[in-house]
Amino acid sequence: MTLDEFLKWEPAEPSVRSWQLIDGEPVAMAPGSDAHGAIQAELAALLRNHLLDRGSPCRVATEPGIVPRLRANRNYRIPDIGVTCAPPSAAVMFPEPVLLIEILPPSNEVETWANVWTYASIPSVIEILVVHSTRVVAELLRREANGQWPGEPVVLGSDDLITLTSVDFKMPLRSIYRTTVLATP
Repeated sequence: MTLDEFLKWEPAEPSVRSWQLIDGEPVAMAPGSDAHGAIQAELAALLRNHLLDRGSPCRVATEPGIVPRLRANRNYRIPDIGVTCAPPSAAVMFPEPVLLIEILPPSNEVETWANVWTYASIPSVIEILVVHSTRVVAELLRREANGQWPGEPVVLGSDDLITLTSVDFKMPLRSIYRTTVLATP
């Protein structure tokens, strides 16, 4: 299936909330866990509030449609959170993301990391954050000054700060787990 066919396609399975197009094949997205949803909401709210406080033109979206640069006609991916500084549009695709965030469930780690590598092909993307949903850990990939990506992500633990240079954001990692069973008193 091409991207154009996918965008016009009406799935026969109405109970599936979201679909991605992965190398020409529609793939149903499983619903997230309680922790997944809580982390997504908390992080999106923290980023949104940060951008508002700074008067930034950037904006946050949950589950934005992303088309990678590689095999663009056969892929439509949906990260958990995206940030763009491009003006709002009526387009189906999220324009020029600078930051993409995935929340990593243990059930589809391989698929999530496959999405991460496709996000790295998008020229506007500066950072990719992968947040674990079953432990207080995150992995951060940041494009280097020469445009290259590091070979391995920086691993952040529960006492570390998340520093996202793409949107000048700093926050203790544990803050995004505030409303989950992983929160510490």
